[in-house]
Amino acid sequence: MSLQDDVEVLRAIPLFSKIEPAKLKLLAFTSEHLEFEQDEVLFRQGEPGDAAYIILRGSADIVVDTPTGPVTVAHLARNDVVGEIAILCDVPRTATVIAGSGLATLRVGKDAFFNLVTQFPQVGLGIMSELAHRLHQTTVHLTEASARLRQLEQGSGPA
Repeated sequence: MSLQDDVEVLRAIPLFSKIEPAKLKLLAFTSEHLEFEQDEVLFRQGEPGDAAYIILRGSADIVVDTPTGPVTVAHLARNDVVGEIAILCDVPRTATVIAGSGLATLRVGKDAFFNLVTQFPQVGLGIMSELAHRLHQTTVHLTEASARLRQLEQGSGPA
């Protein structure tokens, strides 16, 4: 894939659509193309976060370790960004990401990602919006799971 192809892919992602092409070219130039086979791990829960990944082709699953075993909590596809939480919050990876098919990514290092957010407030706002959406979805799922658990507890209690 050429540098210009990378710029076009980045421009197609809503998060980066309003950034001038010269800046996208710099981002693409400082990023790294990585490919993963099906079931190959991009990164593991608990590892230090040193980069975000943009899905160029293929799909991936976000898997969280739980006391009862791994749970798939989300699926990723083309133009999705993953791994930004660990670098933005400076915390270990919150999940494991596994290629669901042959996967092509653009790996954006922590410094390049921060430079992008610093230079373009709309990217920071877009990331905040996406994270808020994820938090909302998590809250909805947690509320539903809590209600089901409460129903089960009440149904199995003394009558």
